[in-house]
Amino acid sequence: MKEVLEIIGALFVLLGGIFLFLGGLGIVRMPDAYNRIQAGTKATTLGGMSLILGVGLMETSWLIKAVVIIIFIAFSNPISSHALARANYKRKNFPYLKNTKGVDAYKDAYLNENKEEQS
Repeated sequence: MKEVLEIIGALFVLLGGIFLFLGGLGIVRMPDAYNRIQAGTKATTLGGMSLILGVGLMETSWLIKAVVIIIFIAFSNPISSHALARANYKRKNFPYLKNTKGVDAYKDAYLNENKEEQS
């Protein structure tokens, strides 16, 4: 049974490494900060979770700790990427809209938010 868990764990570690590599590649290749944030967050969430789960499966005494870390990653990564994107927008670094037909879904909410802050 131990050997089977080690093989499954090694596969998860490999999968996590692939996700992390693709996330790094996405950060380099994407055209603007928002796409880079998305690429980095998705890849580090999936890659980190897979890698940590793989380590937890390979070393079963660490499995509970690995699950706690995975839960922390599941909550913290989306929140941090949202905060980064929002701060980026507030600095007036607007999205690259070449392939989206000029649609900026956050623009109206941002303008209403600024009106409320000024009054």
